[in-house]
Amino acid sequence: MVRMKTARRRQGKGWAMRDFEDHCWQDIVDEEILEIYQSYRRETRVGERPALLAIDLYNRAYAGGPGPVREVNRKFRGACGDNAWNAIPATVELFDAARRARIPVIYTTGAVRGGRVQSTNRDHGRALTNHDYDIKEEFAPRDGDLVIRKERASGFYGTPLIAYLHKMKVESLIVCGESTSGCVRATVVDGYSNGFHVTVVEDCVFDRSMLSHKVNLFDLHHKYADVMHLDEVLAHLDGLTVQAGAA
Repeated sequence: MVRMKTARRRQGKGWAMRDFEDHCWQDIVDEEILEIYQSYRRETRVGERPALLAIDLYNRAYAGGPGPVREVNRKFRGACGDNAWNAIPATVELFDAARRARIPVIYTTGAVRGGRVQSTNRDHGRALTNHDYDIKEEFAPRDGDLVIRKERASGFYGTPLIAYLHKMKVESLIVCGESTSGCVRATVVDGYSNGFHVTVVEDCVFDRSMLSHKVNLFDLHHKYADVMHLDEVLAHLDGLTVQAGAA
């Protein structure tokens, strides 16, 4: 297994240690809060036998194209504007690395049904269609990938996800997608509760609200998951690729 110390960043030709708190929440979390959360500091890592779990990378999150979230959301409720579109290049890199490493790729997305069950209490403004919940073309599923349809926020709730993970002998999850404060958070907490080591790729998750995004990443990082930067996760997956090639 390729192991990494508490967050590393590329520096010149080598690697330098990255602090446990070297993440996007630095501008909103003060020294008092960091002191309170000192007991959560630990080595971060990607777990054994990982799968890539992509949360709700469906067309609806990208509706209206890039632009300020507030403006896009006026016409397309639920769209994430620039926050979604800015994460596309990093997420494509993550998918490419996962496929090179030959780890399972699993998606969650919404289910279109006639009932009133839905993942949140948000007013959608219109009837949703299958196209809304189709995975955006940049990340489209391939043969052999697994797509889980869900009606609540967590990818585990009321779905066969955990059965498939056990069948695939998956022991840990690498999570990307949206929204950080909603379906990502719910799935991460349930993943942790079910005994999986969970890594959240900071560059590849997003939310309509940057405040919610940062606060929830901070909370998840300290309690339920290892929030890691894309370069760290890519380094791990590249190691798995080398191992797979040597096997």
